Amino acid sequence: MSLNVGAITILFGLFFLLMVLRVSIAFSMGVAALVTLMYLKVPLAVVFQGMISGTNSFTFLAVPFFIIGGELMTAGGISRRLIDFSNSLVGWMRGGLAHVNIVASMFFGGISGSAAADTASLGSILIPMMKEQGYDGEFSTCVTISSSVQGMLIPPSHNMVMYAVAAGGGVSISSLFLAGFAPGIILGIALMIYGYFTAIKKNYPVGDKFNLKKAIKSGASAIVGLMTVVIVVLGVVGGIVTATESAAIAAVYAFIVAVFIYKEMPIREYYKVVTRTAKTLSVIMILIATSYSFGWVVTYLGIPKALTNAILSLTTNKYLILFIVNILLVILGMVMSMGSILLILTPILVPIMTAIGVDPVHFGIIMILNLGMGLLTPPVGAVLFIGSGISGIKVDKLSKAMIPFYFVMFGVLLLITYIPALSMTIPNLLK
Repeated sequence: MSLNVGAITILFGLFFLLMVLRVSIAFSMGVAALVTLMYLKVPLAVVFQGMISGTNSFTFLAVPFFIIGGELMTAGGISRRLIDFSNSLVGWMRGGLAHVNIVASMFFGGISGSAAADTASLGSILIPMMKEQGYDGEFSTCVTISSSVQGMLIPPSHNMVMYAVAAGGGVSISSLFLAGFAPGIILGIALMIYGYFTAIKKNYPVGDKFNLKKAIKSGASAIVGLMTVVIVVLGVVGGIVTATESAAIAAVYAFIVAVFIYKEMPIREYYKVVTRTAKTLSVIMILIATSYSFGWVVTYLGIPKALTNAILSLTTNKYLILFIVNILLVILGMVMSMGSILLILTPILVPIMTAIGVDPVHFGIIMILNLGMGLLTPPVGAVLFIGSGISGIKVDKLSKAMIPFYFVMFGVLLLITYIPALSMTIPNLLK
């Protein structure tokens, strides 16, 4: 089947034109799909049927539950407890607060699954604290936003659910959850190594000596919140409940912890939590609905198959193709939101990865880590702007300070890309 160049030009030309005009990505996709179908004289009901089909997914119900669970734990006092626990574990090292920041993000990510929530919650406490102890503002902020990406790799992660849905349902969410553990920890270790040498170079302070009694006490306080991860992962991996059911249970558990155990969130604050969740979810819902229609048009025009053939005609070298795709994702991550890229490109790229023998679960981890870096890059990096807002450092100055962190994270990305065992060993063993 020959490609309809006119329709493809209209679809992508109008999409990028609307984006340049600062129309939201969701509406840009919807309008581009609608106009293209009018050009092709395809019944417009296809657009709206596609929008309904895109959101009519039982698996997708996990997303709002994970979001509200993360919001509840953020509002319920878990942040301070995780910082205390992390401080008791690694605060004694050179540059201790930087390591505390990274380890706390590792724990917090396993509860919220959101880099933005991680930065907003932990950053508001740790960035001022690090500044008071003599750390540079730029370094403090860069450590905070870089380590927040762990939250999208260490389960539960609603981005993994979105990837699984966008991949067409053939990707196991439980396998994705298991595959994210090691890469998330490796990213944290890499950031800690860089932070340690930076601390030596800039003579950042050393924290208090390790105290086992303090570690046990702070760990006992934090473990109640960390049980959220256990509920989700064991429930899904053990086949006891589905991802959606485990997310619902985790949300109820988070409510109980925040209101009745930690007692740091009055019940009247629940309305604000639900309101924030609804706002976040409304954006995701519209994005999923319009991206589904956009994706339908892309598939109808035969673009995925043509792109697969084009790439494989250039080279069949698996490693080169993976490098090309990574560079493509890095560039797109600078100018598009993570959710939109996941929903648009996953159906296109997964067939290419399958054709060269890359497991879709492994590619999901590659894609999420890659796009997580995009959250830290200008001009649309949401987490970069949150860090800038908390620290008061301008985005352009913060972006320059982030350069060595970009290199560290890209190095980890290449490790995860070219050593599949780092992602796949745990799911292969347990599944």
